[in-house]
Amino acid sequence: MTHPFLFLLTAATLIAIPGPNHLYITARGMAEGRRAGIASALGVETGTLVHVAAAAAGLSAVVAASAAAFSTLRYAGAAYLVYLAIRTLRSRGGEDGDGTAPAPRPLRRVYLDGLLINLLNPKVILLFLAFLPQFVDQSAGAVPAQIVALGLAAALIGLVSDLLYAVAAGAIGARLRRQGGRFRRAGRYATGAVYLGLGAVAAFGAPGKVTGAAR
Repeated sequence: MTHPFLFLLTAATLIAIPGPNHLYITARGMAEGRRAGIASALGVETGTLVHVAAAAAGLSAVVAASAAAFSTLRYAGAAYLVYLAIRTLRSRGGEDGDGTAPAPRPLRRVYLDGLLINLLNPKVILLFLAFLPQFVDQSAGAVPAQIVALGLAAALIGLVSDLLYAVAAGAIGARLRRQGGRFRRAGRYATGAVYLGLGAVAAFGAPGKVTGAAR
C-alpha cells in the first residue's frame, strides 16, 4: 500500500467539503432532530461500507463500465430523492398553531433512507474507482485487502464528519422548532428543496467528474 498517510490526508480534505450526503444529513437533523441526523449518518456510512465491498470485489468497475447500469443507478437515486422531497412537502404536522409536532419517523426508516441514498449515488462509485485505486500498490499484492483497508479508513473519516453535521443540525433544528409552526413550515420547505436539489444533481450532474462533492 503506497503513501497511506497521503491517502488519509487527501480523503479527509475531500470529505470535509460539503456535498450531497452532508446536505441530506443536515436536512434530516434539522427537520427531525439529532437522533434522526445520527441515524442518517450511520445509514450513509453503511452504504459506504457496501461500496467498499463492491470495489474490492470489482463490482463498481462493472457498473461504471456499463452505460445502462450506470444510468439506471443514477436515475433510481434521483427518483428516490424526489420521492423524499414530495413526502416531506406533504407533511404538515405542527404548522397550524395547535402546538403539536409532526410524528417522528422510526429511526430504522431514517437509517434505511440514508443507506439507500448512498447506495444509489453513482458519484460515490466513481469516487472509489478514480480516487481510491491511485493509492493501491499493485506490486504489493492482495489488492482487494488494500482496497478494504483504505475504504474503511475513508468510511471512518466520513463517519466522524457526518456525525458532526448531524449533531450541529440537530441543535439548530431544535432551536428553530421551539419557535412554532411558522418555522416548522419554513424548515419543511427548505428540507424539501434540499431533496429536490439533490435529485437534480443525481439526475443531471456530470457523472464523469469525481470531486469532494461526491460526498
